[in-house]
Amino acid sequence: IVVFSEEEREQMRKFTNKSYLLDKRSRRHVYLGLIDILLAYCYEIRVNEGDKNVESSWNIRKLSATLCWLEVSFSSIHDVLVSFGRRVLCYPLYRHFELVTRAFNDTVMILQLGKAAVLKCLLDIHKIFMESDPAYVLNDLFITDYCIWIQKVKSKKLAALCESLQKTTLSKSHMGLELEELEAAAVLVQEEEKALKAAGTVSKQQLLCSESETSDSEESSSTSSSETEGSDSDEQESSTSEDGEINSFQGTLQEERTAPLIDCNGSRQGTDASAMEVGDGKSKVSLQSTTPPGKLVEELEMQMQSAMRLSEQPEGLATAGCISQEQEENPVSEPDRFSEDAAGKGNFLEVSPKPNPLLFLCSTNEDED
Repeated sequence: IVVFSEEEREQMRKFTNKSYLLDKRSRRHVYLGLIDILLAYCYEIRVNEGDKNVESSWNIRKLSATLCWLEVSFSSIHDVLVSFGRRVLCYPLYRHFELVTRAFNDTVMILQLGKAAVLKCLLDIHKIFMESDPAYVLNDLFITDYCIWIQKVKSKKLAALCESLQKTTLSKSHMGLELEELEAAAVLVQEEEKALKAAGTVSKQQLLCSESETSDSEESSSTSSSETEGSDSDEQESSTSEDGEINSFQGTLQEERTAPLIDCNGSRQGTDASAMEVGDGKSKVSLQSTTPPGKLVEELEMQMQSAMRLSEQPEGLATAGCISQEQEENPVSEPDRFSEDAAGKGNFLEVSPKPNPLLFLCSTNEDED
C-alpha cells in the first residue's frame, strides 16, 4: 500500500546505518515521542490539506512538546494527548477541539498501516525541516535518528502501540482549560443575542407600524388643515368683499354728511338737505335728507330750511334776509305791507308767523362799514 518515491529513496540512502541500544524506559520514551511527533504532523496535514507552506515547520515543532522542549519525559499516552490538545487550543491559528480528535484518529490510522507508513511520514517531516532555516537542527537531533530506528522496529510492537492508543480517551475536561464552562457561557450569550435580535425585530416592526400610523395621521391632519385654510381663505375673501361694500357705502354717507351747506347769503347749507326749486309765484322745496338723526347741527339746518321759502328776488332788492331785517328795524303797519302786496309788485318772502330764534340771517355790518 505504501510506495516510496525516488526522492524518498535517495533521501534514505543518505542515512547511515546505525544500531540503537535502548533500555526499557528509554524505549518507552521513544515510542511516546513518536506518537507526539505524528500527532503534530497529522494536524499540519489536516489543516493545510497536504499543501506545505512557510508555517508548516512552525506548526509541527510548536505542537510537539518533544521537538519544542527537546527533553520531555511522558509517563503515559494520555499525557501525550493532553499535551498535544492543550497546545492545539493555544498556539496555532486554527484552535478547535475537533482538530485534536481528528489528528488523534489520523495517527491511529498511520500506526495501523505499519512501520512503512510511519517512515514515510518521518521522511516528509525531514524534508519540511530541511527547507526551514532554524528547524533543520531538529533533523540532526530527532528526525534522522527516528527514520533509522523505525526501520528496525518490530511490527508487533507498533500494533500494540496502536491498540493502546485506541483505548485511550480524551475529553474537554482533561484539558484543564474549563472548556465546558466556557462553552456553556457562550451558549447563553448566543441565546441572549437571539432574544435581543428577536426583540429588536419586534420593536422595529412596532416602530414601523407607529411611524406609518403617525404619517397617516399627519397626512389626514394636513388635508384637514388645508381644507380649513381653504374655507378660511374663502370666508376672508367674502368678508373682505362685504367689508369693501360696507366701507364704500359708509364713505358715500360720510361724504354726504360732510358736504358744505351754503345758502343764498353765503352761509353753510346742506346740499343733501334740500333741493330748492323756484317757480312763478310758488316755491317748491323738496327736502331730501339722508343724514341719520342724532346730530344737532344737521337738525338745526333742517329747521332753517323748512322755515325759509325763497322765491325769485325782485330787482333792486337785497336778499330776503336783508329785507326782513329792515322790516324789523323800521316796522311798518300791517295794512301798508298788505297794500304793497295788493299792488302786485311781484314775489315776496313769506315769514313764519312765529319768529324762529334759531334762524341765522346775514348781518348788514358790511354796509355800515
